Amino acid sequence: MSDATHLSLSDLRAQRNALQRQEDAVSFVRRLTQGRVDLVHDEERRRITKTPASESTLTQRLANVFGQEHGGGSARPPRETDVPADHPLLMQLDEICAEFSFENLQSLTDADLTSLRDALTMFEQSCSQQRHEMFERIDALTAELVTRLRDGGTASLLTD
Repeated sequence: MSDATHLSLSDLRAQRNALQRQEDAVSFVRRLTQGRVDLVHDEERRRITKTPASESTLTQRLANVFGQEHGGGSARPPRETDVPADHPLLMQLDEICAEFSFENLQSLTDADLTSLRDALTMFEQSCSQQRHEMFERIDALTAELVTRLRDGGTASLLTD
C-alpha cells in the first residue's frame, strides 16, 4: 500500500470508497462461488448416500443447501452490492462453470465433478485473497482518516 498521508481528505475518502465498491463486487462473486461449491458438495453427498436425484427436486435441494448455517460471517456491516453482469470476476466464474458443465451437475462423472469442485474452490480462494488484500488497504486508509480526525479535530475534516 502506498503512503496515504500525502492524500487530501477528499482523495483519501474517494480511494477508500472505490476500494469498498471493488471489495463488494469481489465479495459478491465469492459468495456466488461458495454457493456453487456447496451445490457440488451436495451432489457429492447425494452420490455417496446413493440418493436418487429424482427423490428431491432441485428447488428443495437448493433450499436445503443454502439454508444451512455456514458461520458467523463478516463483522463488517453489509452494503448494497450492484455488480454488473460483465464484471471480469463474474465472467470468469461463468467461464469456469461453462468449462466444467456446472449446469449438468447431476450427470457429470465423479472425476468431472471433482474437477469442477477443485476449479471452483481455487477460484473462491483467489477471490478470498483479493478480498484480504483489499481489506488491508481499506483498513490503512481508514486508519489515516481516524488519525487525521484525532490529530486535527473535526474542523480539519470539514475544510478539505
